[in-house]
Amino acid sequence: MMKVDEVSVRVRRRTAVLFAGAVVLALAGVLLADRWFPPDLRRLAHASRSVVDASGRLLSAMPAEEGRWRLPVTVEAVDPLYLSLLVAYEDRRFERHPGVDVLALSRAIVDAILAGRPVSGASTLTMQVARLLEPRPRTIGSKLIEMARALQLERRFDKRQILGMYLTLAPYGGNLEGIRAASLVYFGKEPIDLTLAESALLVALPQSPERRRPDLAPDVAREAAVRVLLRAADAGLIPLAEAGATSLAALPMQRLAMPEAADHLARREAARSTAEVVRTTIDGRLQRRVEDMARDLVRRQGDQAAVAVVVAEIEGRRVRAYVGGQGRDAPAGFVDLARGIRSPGSTLKPFIYALAFDDGIVRPDTRLDDLPQHFGSYAPMNFDREFQGTVTVRQALQHSLNVPAAAVFERVGPARFAALLSWAGVPLHLARRELVPTVAVALGGAGTTLVDLVQLYGALADDGRVLPLVSVDDGVKRDGRRLVSAKSAREVTAILADAPRPAGLAQGLVAAAGRRVAYKTGTSYGFRDAWAIGYSASHIVGVWVGHPDGSPRPGRDGRGTAAPLMFAVFDQIEGNRGLEIDLRPAGPMVAAAIPQAHRSLTPRGAGPGEIDGKPLRILFPPDGATVELRPAASGYVPVPLEAEGGAGPLAWHADGAPIGIVEGEASGRWTPDARGFVRLSVVDGRGRVAVAHVRLR
Repeated sequence: MMKVDEVSVRVRRRTAVLFAGAVVLALAGVLLADRWFPPDLRRLAHASRSVVDASGRLLSAMPAEEGRWRLPVTVEAVDPLYLSLLVAYEDRRFERHPGVDVLALSRAIVDAILAGRPVSGASTLTMQVARLLEPRPRTIGSKLIEMARALQLERRFDKRQILGMYLTLAPYGGNLEGIRAASLVYFGKEPIDLTLAESALLVALPQSPERRRPDLAPDVAREAAVRVLLRAADAGLIPLAEAGATSLAALPMQRLAMPEAADHLARREAARSTAEVVRTTIDGRLQRRVEDMARDLVRRQGDQAAVAVVVAEIEGRRVRAYVGGQGRDAPAGFVDLARGIRSPGSTLKPFIYALAFDDGIVRPDTRLDDLPQHFGSYAPMNFDREFQGTVTVRQALQHSLNVPAAAVFERVGPARFAALLSWAGVPLHLARRELVPTVAVALGGAGTTLVDLVQLYGALADDGRVLPLVSVDDGVKRDGRRLVSAKSAREVTAILADAPRPAGLAQGLVAAAGRRVAYKTGTSYGFRDAWAIGYSASHIVGVWVGHPDGSPRPGRDGRGTAAPLMFAVFDQIEGNRGLEIDLRPAGPMVAAAIPQAHRSLTPRGAGPGEIDGKPLRILFPPDGATVELRPAASGYVPVPLEAEGGAGPLAWHADGAPIGIVEGEASGRWTPDARGFVRLSVVDGRGRVAVAHVRLR
């Protein structure tokens, strides 16, 4: 008897060991299979690349493989009511099952046996994700694989992550995949903003996306949405009365285009980046308003013109709106007209005068002759083909007179002007036949772009510093380069801020609120390009209007065409601050108070303009020198200044600020107020200039 019991015990022990071993082997097999054959997540990685605004809202997107729109989305970016409807309709026990709903599966098997065919499904949301990740033929074997994959997914990810996969991959008809693409194309909104009716429709679509497509079968789509609402009422999510009262008839059963806001900028930044989501500095609300305004102007012009607009903040030069054209369907729609090289007309004049102020050639109240004059073979005319006689620099710039600008530009030096702009990162583009810049550059005789002009005018708004425009905030601090002195930039700003507004321009919010804007317009030869560039204390706005092919638009000038849109854009900028400091002069300077060298700009006479055979030049400190400063009781010991040549009296300047005039003599003394680099210039009574760049140490 004992032997039998001992055998029985041994058998039971052996059986237990074998069973335990089998369980261990099975578990090991499952774990190894899980490790060797993990879920394939490549479809999630192959999503549409998107470009978003500063707040994360979609501006534009690029389709994924085979032209599919598949925009990644998280649970947090979708309306909570939609999520509740989805779970109630597709998988009520989603939060409780491990990937496979055994109760639903058992019910489906019993129903199929009783009916002799499949009656109800048992796919959980996790199993649907498995099928979306790895599509297979609808067979029993595929279903078993989906179950295994569902268990794997649940082991690796939490419920919200799995739900996010479904929201990204679910089909919604045609080439739409994911709730975000469907919401944008069917309703023109992000899924966080869905209504109850819209949510019900989008819950219903993935079950039969082609048969229920709203744009192809609106009645079928509505019927499916009603069933979703009724099931939501049955689950207690919404009252039954609300389900019946929800109007589906008003839903727009159509397919919209995927957003293409800031399209040119978006495509350029997407090409530069490898990120799935490229976040730009664009203000989405402002971008859409400016695009609408630009399209409205094109429609009103009625001559197939195009409009480009760039809006940037002065601080950091962040681009807040960028319109490179009127969409891909417009003529030359893929061409970024904000970066097209065009003649700038008169828009470079403020920089000519700013450099002349720095050099000490003229001051705002210097008198100039607006009379017929030749500069070599070049004889400029004013826009109205009339001359104003004697005017001040202030008047010449405000009324954009050509001869005075050309005369000052000749003294500044066309080659030097072009070299300075290139050094500052804003090069001019000369015609192929021209080897060196000429006086004609002052009046539009060289090419530039709207982006470059906005960058340049940022210098006038920011005390003379040129910084590149930033479309993607990468956190890099940029110091920029100083094009002109702060004093000269402010003096030019004072002039432009008092420029007369275009005739007939209605008083906008900017003017009504006292938010002053400094601005300049320009029109290229033959009315090919119309420009308006303006800046406040916080923003810069640049507008270009013209034909993409550069053909003329007779009578369409910058003042009447581009400037009204520029002022209208300023009205749309939230947080725009006007020029807060009163930059207007108290009144015209008394002639006797103006230094002799600055009372008028004497036209260049024949000959080299030398005295005793010597050209005007600075002897001390020489260009490129380092001057040692010696401390004194009140600052530093004065630095000697010495020049030779020229016609007296001489006027000395440091970074554009006068530092004393020595009548009839070529030497003087100057007390600097700080160390660092300084630009010394001396101008004689005939407007000739010598310059030296010096370091004070």
